[in-house]
Amino acid sequence: MDEITSREKILKEVRNGLMTKLDNPYVSVNLEKPIMKPLEESIDLQFAQELSALGGKFIFCENEKELTDILSLLLKEENIGPLFCKHQDLRKHLDLAKIEYLSKDEDLKDCKSGLTECEFLIARFGSALMSSSLSSGRKLYSWPEVHLIVAYASQLVPEISDAIIGMRERYNGVLPSMMTMVTGASRTADIEKTLVMGAHGPKELFVFFIDDLME
Repeated sequence: MDEITSREKILKEVRNGLMTKLDNPYVSVNLEKPIMKPLEESIDLQFAQELSALGGKFIFCENEKELTDILSLLLKEENIGPLFCKHQDLRKHLDLAKIEYLSKDEDLKDCKSGLTECEFLIARFGSALMSSSLSSGRKLYSWPEVHLIVAYASQLVPEISDAIIGMRERYNGVLPSMMTMVTGASRTADIEKTLVMGAHGPKELFVFFIDDLME
């Protein structure tokens, strides 16, 4: 009976609150003003620092040739094959470098690493913005143990808001059905406050950063 009475009291307060009109005490608040401090470093250095702080690996590449050279060495030394890749342009570079990979959906379950593109890199948080419109779809950045991202300097933006603006421009105002930020390797400490890596996705994250803005 007490539970019903308490419920009725709460509902009554909610109804009274909805019926009572109050003036907005915050009319002078500037909602357009940034809530975060300006970045102190250049955005590429900021991204690299944030990514590294989260356990991600930042690898600078001058061009796609250097990318495949480093990737080939990484696959051998870290033993992270088989490699899965669906992006056509990336597969062309893999073919030129004679790097073996799998690309059929049914082979994904057997792959230890996945090579993907991304939509944007966000310097503030060291994050990569992914979407369902990418060739990697919804699985490739979450299923393999190791996620390898290839991104370009022209994709790097300071804030999440800049990435969202870029997405609206890229997709003519119709955003993909799914967008998510990859921020470091997957981790959780929900159980007994013990940090577990790879709980909901990859255990390791590598970002190959190609400077396409160099003169």
